[in-house]
Amino acid sequence: MTDIIPILGFIGLGVMGSGMCANAVRKHGAKVHVFDLNAEALAAQVAGGAVAAASVAEVAQAASIIFLSLPGGRQVDAVAQEIAAAGRPGTVVVALSTTGVADARAVAAKLAGAGMHFADAPVARTRQAAIDGTLSIMVGASTELFPRIEPLLRYMGSDVTHCGEVGCGQVVKLVNNCLLFENVASIAEMMVVAERAGVAPARLVEAVGLGSGNSFALQNHGLKAMVPRAFPEKAFPSDYVLKDLGYAIELAGEMGVEPRMANRAAQYYKAPVAEGIGAKHLPAIIELIDKGQA
Repeated sequence: MTDIIPILGFIGLGVMGSGMCANAVRKHGAKVHVFDLNAEALAAQVAGGAVAAASVAEVAQAASIIFLSLPGGRQVDAVAQEIAAAGRPGTVVVALSTTGVADARAVAAKLAGAGMHFADAPVARTRQAAIDGTLSIMVGASTELFPRIEPLLRYMGSDVTHCGEVGCGQVVKLVNNCLLFENVASIAEMMVVAERAGVAPARLVEAVGLGSGNSFALQNHGLKAMVPRAFPEKAFPSDYVLKDLGYAIELAGEMGVEPRMANRAAQYYKAPVAEGIGAKHLPAIIELIDKGQA
């Protein structure tokens, strides 16, 4: 029997998950059971009205639709297996994480074996967008499941796109991230060139922003990070960049395409990790380009 107002679960309360979960708790008309290994992150959601769970299994036993915001495919698979073991047939699992396409489809098959449903719904935009509920969410789900989860995803995102069957959300997200990472690397290169040639970084962004070279990466990673040279940790580190580029490169190979641009970008983002600044926000690559180390 389908819940009129479903009881929700949310597992993973990190940089992006905390904002998404808070929006779900605030906007949903029923309980949201939450779990994270970080006690402080868990307490913050409880303070906002969520119900704390002691384990993944406890969330699975309480909720009929469970959102996952986890670092990658390995973690999504492990948590999904716990849900399959502890939850009820008919439970819906929605992974907001970025994973490999094959990973998403494998998880869907495992959950189907337990009589459960799965959608991959990776999110794009910034940490602030997660807080504001203005993420872009790219969904891979059956045509029957999508209408059930779309209103819930709109708690967290202002743009929710049904990209196709399970796995298609990851396809679109990997393409999105690949284009972003390549653009950030290009901006970093050209900002160093411009500054050495006498153009201040802020003026460069202002002028290019009025022309055909403007982009989301320029206005966010360029203006907000590269211009002030501010690259905080707990944002989007180079390790995460390499994970997502690895998924995209793998997918391209499976589709018979040689991803030359993605491979070049991956070489760039290996440098911050090798130089010990991999935990900094990804535009920190400009520091190494400036030193001739990337």
